[in-house]
Amino acid sequence: MERKGIKNLIIDFGGVLIDLDRQRCLDNFKKLGMPDTEVVLDIYHQQDFFQQYEKGLITTAEFRDVIREKIGKPVTDARIDEAWNSFLVNIPTYKLDLLLNLRKDYVVYLLSNTNELHWQWSCQHAFPYKTFRVEDYFEHIFLSYEMKMAKPDAEIFRRVLDETDIVPQETLFIDDSDANCRTAETLGISTYTPEAHEDWSHLFR
Repeated sequence: MERKGIKNLIIDFGGVLIDLDRQRCLDNFKKLGMPDTEVVLDIYHQQDFFQQYEKGLITTAEFRDVIREKIGKPVTDARIDEAWNSFLVNIPTYKLDLLLNLRKDYVVYLLSNTNELHWQWSCQHAFPYKTFRVEDYFEHIFLSYEMKMAKPDAEIFRRVLDETDIVPQETLFIDDSDANCRTAETLGISTYTPEAHEDWSHLFR
């Protein structure tokens, strides 16, 4: 990587660092009584209220109320949160070790389309490792729900470039979405799209 002049890494979260289990999430919402679960919770072609939640345009309380409305009966916040967070599995420890090692040679940023519930769960359960916490792995963390914008819109990449003052041509973006990578490339950023569960440490050997 150094031969290519790469100094900065922008890394995605879901599917790149943390493993996901869409089917487990669907199954848990079915248990709560949600009809047409696959349609309502289509993670890959997300409905408006999911996109609004990931962009921070509705609150967690409003998100839960939409879920309750679709289920059609009272469900506690805790049960909704548990079902929603069951989409997240874990971050393999070798990837946490990799992040720590990459920080020795690169400036490492996180850029994620995520939401408050998923991020809070991840900070509590996925990132703690040995003595490390989430802030130890990244120079800065950019989250869609805090920024009120999301990938693949070019605006979110421009915001990252503006706030970090990094040079696009010195930056590698690692994301599991072709659409997100295509947008980054239009701004001069190099990209890599790993497969699900891929060990992408080979990029740095």
